[in-house]
Amino acid sequence: MSETIAAIATAHGVSSISIIRVSGNEALSLAKRVSKQDHVKPRYAHLTSLYNAEDALIDQAIMIYFASPNSFTGEDIVEFQCHGGMIVAEEILATVLAFGARLAEPGEFSKRAFLNGKIDLTKAEAISKLIEAKSVDAAKVLARQMKGELKEFVDESRDALLRSLAYSEVMIDYAEEDIPEDILERISHQLDTLIEKITRIVDASHRRRGLIEGFKVAIIGKPNVGKSSLLNAWLNYDRAIVSDIAGTTRDTIEEQVRIGSHIIRLVDTAGIRDSEDTIEKIGIERSLSSIKDADVVIALFDSSRAFDDEDKKIVSMFESLEGKHLIVAFNKCDLKKKCDTSLLSVYDPIEVSAQKGFDSLTKKMETLFDSIGSGEEIMLVSARQIEAVRYAKSAIEAAKIPLQSGELEFFSYHLQEALKAISSISKPYDSEEILDKMFGEFCLGK
Repeated sequence: MSETIAAIATAHGVSSISIIRVSGNEALSLAKRVSKQDHVKPRYAHLTSLYNAEDALIDQAIMIYFASPNSFTGEDIVEFQCHGGMIVAEEILATVLAFGARLAEPGEFSKRAFLNGKIDLTKAEAISKLIEAKSVDAAKVLARQMKGELKEFVDESRDALLRSLAYSEVMIDYAEEDIPEDILERISHQLDTLIEKITRIVDASHRRRGLIEGFKVAIIGKPNVGKSSLLNAWLNYDRAIVSDIAGTTRDTIEEQVRIGSHIIRLVDTAGIRDSEDTIEKIGIERSLSSIKDADVVIALFDSSRAFDDEDKKIVSMFESLEGKHLIVAFNKCDLKKKCDTSLLSVYDPIEVSAQKGFDSLTKKMETLFDSIGSGEEIMLVSARQIEAVRYAKSAIEAAKIPLQSGELEFFSYHLQEALKAISSISKPYDSEEILDKMFGEFCLGK
């Protein structure tokens, strides 16, 4: 990491301020060349003129120097806060690169912060996901992670596994030592508690993944029940064609819309029915696929038409929606009712109307998303974290089998695998940690 790196830290586009960040051993000397300042005070906002390699004035900007190791990356960092717009920012960046810096790779500032011990992997991923957060609740979860909530869980889990592994290793290598008789029972109970906690966290993370990625909501129903009207109403413009002709929507339409404090991905699907039209059949197949990926499914029915076989086909799909949130709504309630809505009373349906608005459905959606986002359970924010925790749980469960039969060598092997997996979430597992536990817990060797 001897090279000095630089990049524009703000998003592309027009803004009042743009930030160019420089990190590395030469950051301060480069800043002095660009600003023609001999004395740069750390953590002080310098209002200064900036010049390019030909000594032409670029801009008058704020320059702040963060001295190593008291910076985000742990290296010398200089930030230039210039007037917004890509032209000025890009010229400052080009000047810094001309003076010897290298263009930073994606995520390289955070990578250096990790390698220099300023952040662990949980904080690095939280920073990344915070940028992508699709709700206020997600921002709150990620803020807690940046303060160390997930790291605390990992450290506690590591400690529990290390303690169990230390007991096992002592029993294998130091059988003559005075070891508690109920040690195996204590180890088993400790592992059961950890498995239970891991299971809760993984389940909660799956339920709440939409907080980070945006909940995916699929609108289903037979043709001409008002699915496109609902989409257009939420978007507040005519995104989908609305027509009395059945089968108008022949493909899935996906858009983002804000419901309360949540940004959701809304999918208007092709009307589900038996059709001989090749194009329409492809659209229906895509509709069925989008339902599988959805977190929430809105089943829309037409209260102005009698309940028919196509409606029954929609209802028959409900059994396949296990694990998803289902909302049933009857549209066109402003017209004469011809459908027996009591047929679906078990689903607590709501009545809506494209003419009068979808406020009741919007409020129900907002309440649902808020309830999913509530709770203090720790959340895993990436597929990598979920997979690591799942593997750790599997290894712990595998370890319990040889533990019951006293085969401690196999027990230790599986526990080592669990340790490596759970540790990968924040920092790699060091095999010397088990020695610290062994000698610390049992005072071996005195």
